[in-house]
Amino acid sequence: MAEFNFSEELKKVPDTPGVYLMHDKRDDVIYVGKAVNLKRRVSSYFRKSARQSLKIQSMISNIARFEYILTDSELEALILECNLIKEYRPKYNTMLMDDKTYPYVMITLSEDFPRILLARRMKKDNNKYYGPFTSGGAVRDTIELLQKMYGIRNCNKAISEDNNINGRPCLYYHIGQCPGVCQGKISKEDYWEHVNQAMKFLEGNYAATLAEMEQKMQEAAAGLDFEKAKEYRDLIHSIQHVAGNQKITTHQFEDRDIIAYAEEGSDAVVQVFFVRNGKLIGREHFYLTTAPGDTGKDILTSFIKQYYIGTPFIPHQLLVQEEVEEPELLSRLLSRNQNYTVKIINPKKGKKEKLVELAAKNARNLLEQNKEKYRREQKRTVGAVHEIEELIGIENIHRMESYDISNTNGYESVASMIVYEDGKPKRNNYRKFKIRTVKGPDDYASMEEVLTRRFTHGLEERKKLDREGKEYILGSFSKFPDILMMDGGKGQVNVALQVLEKLGLDIPVCGMVKDDNHRTRGLYYNNVEIPIAKKSEGFRLITRIQDETHRFAIEYHRKLRNKGQVHSVLDDIPGIGPSRRKILMKEFKSIEAIRNATVERLKEVDSISPKVAEEVYKFFH
Repeated sequence: MAEFNFSEELKKVPDTPGVYLMHDKRDDVIYVGKAVNLKRRVSSYFRKSARQSLKIQSMISNIARFEYILTDSELEALILECNLIKEYRPKYNTMLMDDKTYPYVMITLSEDFPRILLARRMKKDNNKYYGPFTSGGAVRDTIELLQKMYGIRNCNKAISEDNNINGRPCLYYHIGQCPGVCQGKISKEDYWEHVNQAMKFLEGNYAATLAEMEQKMQEAAAGLDFEKAKEYRDLIHSIQHVAGNQKITTHQFEDRDIIAYAEEGSDAVVQVFFVRNGKLIGREHFYLTTAPGDTGKDILTSFIKQYYIGTPFIPHQLLVQEEVEEPELLSRLLSRNQNYTVKIINPKKGKKEKLVELAAKNARNLLEQNKEKYRREQKRTVGAVHEIEELIGIENIHRMESYDISNTNGYESVASMIVYEDGKPKRNNYRKFKIRTVKGPDDYASMEEVLTRRFTHGLEERKKLDREGKEYILGSFSKFPDILMMDGGKGQVNVALQVLEKLGLDIPVCGMVKDDNHRTRGLYYNNVEIPIAKKSEGFRLITRIQDETHRFAIEYHRKLRNKGQVHSVLDDIPGIGPSRRKILMKEFKSIEAIRNATVERLKEVDSISPKVAEEVYKFFH
């Protein structure tokens, strides 16, 4: 490669908004920045007379070349900068190490007879969202409580006001926990009164509900029904968890996040208090790695960009410990998907300043308490990933995906997809598959089907998100891995490579090779088996990934088997239930015979309508 001529390339940089990327001698991206005027900003790094911070001086000494991407506006440049930082995770950008999501309580007001559900993302639809909350378990308990107290249905039947008679009533109707919506036992108006009462509870009117629960607990205890009393006690605890023992309240009933930080060396902790409707509903802390010379302004600005970009709900106010960089532009970025302006405020006095000081005190305390623990965790997770990177010669591995096939003598295979990000399991990204087209214990063919479905779905989601102008992080399958970790050697690796090549994807594939005793012995990459030290953190991470992939697949298979649901691939065909499945198997004797049958032959079978025959044929072809 010809040597990069900085003076000549700087002359070509235009006077327009955009994003610039600095590369080192290994061509890794080490810094991403944005500029209103690319020429002025990029040139400033290479002026000998310019006064540079320690961070910039260190970065400049490692730059081998730069590139840039033009945008139409400074706001577009800021959005692109955020996305590229997440993609490349550059050495000299302040990086958020955590990627957490928090649950919402969703009331499906878009339905004639709404339900109460847990949602991981807040979407722009006609439903009502409350949260986010910091405890998924307490939210589930609260949803269960509201369903019991106010008679809110928990089935997923499509029930409308015009046609709400839908089969036999469920168990919840018979035990008095559902008013019989699907049987027309309650009018839409009366049912909505129940929903409104539940919404009042979620809006903070806890006192009446707590008093009622306390009374019922006392009555159960007096009647020596201690199991019932314990149930009420647990519900009371869940309500109190969601309600919060309010140490922070405001009288403006506003939604706001309070953000402060503490730093030491290359470690930083950001503490966030979540205030909703004037009440503190929870708090959370986040770890960041900083670059040399990073200021408090750099830390807060980087955190806000990385944490809130792509987040559906952002509160009206962010109270911050220090002024952030370009607050007006950052406010425009955060407000673009909201129906209001998100204000970033650095309070100087009064109650708001006291709240920020409290958050800063908590951040400092967390940093002191967890410094050594965090460093051990870093070695175990991110450090282990770096060991794997060095072993196989790949940089910037952030997301790993691993797959496994589970079957019982080939009887109804299922597959698991597990995800690790920065060496930690990302459980809300795990996925499960039933194998549809493969008969018998053929792991290679099953893996080919699973990977084809996973990445085809992801590509389709990406096209949809591109049309809507949304980030890929918002999809279920649209976020692709930096590397595929296959549980096996050459055979499984080649299957994955063939699928990726067929779909036009360039993703590295690494095999996790086991010995004859089914213990990890090394990695298979680029047609070479690479040994790995058994006492290394990288080896331990590989073992954890293998064990987790296997556990998730086995657990799914066992769960289906215990429920009596693992019967046949026919269960996945629309219109085929237990009765029609038995009729088809009695007629054709095997799945293979059904697969080879024509639509006309399928129509001849008793109880198989032309539409169902078409569905069966389409499923297999």
